Amino acid sequence: MATENIPYKIYLTEEEMPKAWYNLRSAMKNKPAPLLNPGTHQPMKAEELAPVFCDELIKQELDNDTEYFPIPEEILNFYKMYRPSPLVRAYCLEKELGTPAKIYYKFEGNNTSGSHKLNSAIAQAYYAKKQGLKGVTTETGAGQWGTAFSMACSYFKLDCKVFMVKVSYEQKPFRREVMRTYGADVTPSPSMTTNIGKKILADHPGTTGSLGCAISEAVEVATSTPGYRYVLGSVLNQVLLHQSIIGLETQAALDKYGIKPDIVIGCAGGGSNLGGLIAPFMRDKINGKLDCRIVAVEPASCPSLTRGKYAYDFCDTGMVCPLAKMYTLGSGFIPAPNHAGGLRYHGMSSVLSQLYDDGLMEATSVPQVKVFEAAEQFARVEGILPAPESSHAIRVAIDEALKCKETGEEKTIVFGLTGTGYFDLVAYQKFHDGLMEDYIPTDEELKVGLDKLPVID
Repeated sequence: MATENIPYKIYLTEEEMPKAWYNLRSAMKNKPAPLLNPGTHQPMKAEELAPVFCDELIKQELDNDTEYFPIPEEILNFYKMYRPSPLVRAYCLEKELGTPAKIYYKFEGNNTSGSHKLNSAIAQAYYAKKQGLKGVTTETGAGQWGTAFSMACSYFKLDCKVFMVKVSYEQKPFRREVMRTYGADVTPSPSMTTNIGKKILADHPGTTGSLGCAISEAVEVATSTPGYRYVLGSVLNQVLLHQSIIGLETQAALDKYGIKPDIVIGCAGGGSNLGGLIAPFMRDKINGKLDCRIVAVEPASCPSLTRGKYAYDFCDTGMVCPLAKMYTLGSGFIPAPNHAGGLRYHGMSSVLSQLYDDGLMEATSVPQVKVFEAAEQFARVEGILPAPESSHAIRVAIDEALKCKETGEEKTIVFGLTGTGYFDLVAYQKFHDGLMEDYIPTDEELKVGLDKLPVID
C-alpha cells in the first residue's frame, strides 16, 4: 500500500477495541518458571499467595494455558475513556532522520496518569473491590504506576497506600501531588514507618531507595493490615496479561493497512510495557507466522537483561516476597538515581526472561544522556514530550532508523511510547544545563549483588 494512504494516526473504533486480554504464556513452548516459596523452595500455591494478592489475580498469575481472559464490562467501560489509543506514523521523525524506514509508535500517554500503567491499575482495583477489600498497598518508581493506581482506587472508592521510591518522591513532587489529589497516602521509601524500611535504612544509610525497597514495605503493610492486599505495577504475569491490550490494539491497527513490523522495540524495567506491546507479535513469531526482531531496551545503570544472571531471586530488597526466576542483578542491588525511575528494578519479568533466554528476544542497554538526546529530538519534531522510560525505546528506534539510512533498507519499526514526561522536567533541566551524568556500574559492583543470590537446590 502506498505510504501516502497511511494516516498520521491510526485509530480503532470503540467496537474494534479488544474485548479480552491475551495470555502470551499460552503460546510459549518453554513456560516461565514458577514462583517459589522462599522457605520451602517449592512452587507457590494459590492459598500461599492469598494473604498478599486478590483471589482473581492469583488465578491469572498462575494460569499458563488459558489463551484469552474476557475483560469485565466495568473495566471495558473505564477503558473507553481513553482507549483505543492511537498508533502514530512518525512521518516528521522519518523526515528529520532522512531514513527510508517507516516508524510507528503506540502512544499510551493520553490519560491523566500519563502512561500505560492505567491499563492494569483499573483491572487490579476492580478485582480488589469485587473481593470486598477495604484498601490496597503498592509501590511506585517514577510515579506513573502510583498515579494510575490512585486514580483506579478513587474510581472504585478503595483506600490506597503508595510507597514511592525516595529519589523520585524528591525529584517529582508534582507526581506525588496528583496521587494525593486522587486520595492516596504517599510515603517515601525506604521509610521509618515499617520494620523492613527501618532495616534497609540501617543497612544502607542515606539510600535513595529502589523499587525493591518500596515493594518490601508495601507488602509488609498489606499483610499486616486486615482487609488489605498488595498490588504490583510490573513484573508479574497478571500485569503483562492486562497490558496485552497495547499489543492487541497495535497489531489490529497495523492489520488495517496490511503492515507487518520488522522490528518491535520497548523500554524494559520490570516488563509491563514491553510484555504488553510484544504479546501478539511474539505469539506469531513463536508460531512461525511473523519474522521480526523484538528488542528490549534498558538503562545502562540498571542492566538486568544485558549484564544480570538468569536465576531465582527475591522480587524485593527486604526478601519477604516469593522467589522468581528472572534475569537479575540481585535483590540487594540499589540502582543509581537516574531519571528513568520506572526502570530502576533489579530484575526482569519471568515471562520476558524466559523468552530472552530462549533467544526469541534481544536486549540492549543505553546511557541516559543519549536517551535524553533522543527524547529532545523526538519532542522537537513529533510534538510530544516523552517520559524518560519511553525515551529508551526512542533512542534505539532512531538508531535502527539510521542504520536503514546507511543500508537503504525500508524496514518497518514499531516502538512503545509508554507515556509523557511533563512530570520529569527536573531531569530535562539537568540535561539542558549539562548537569546530567551517565553512571554505568562496574563488574565488581554488580558482583556484590550477584554473589548474594539465594541458593536453590
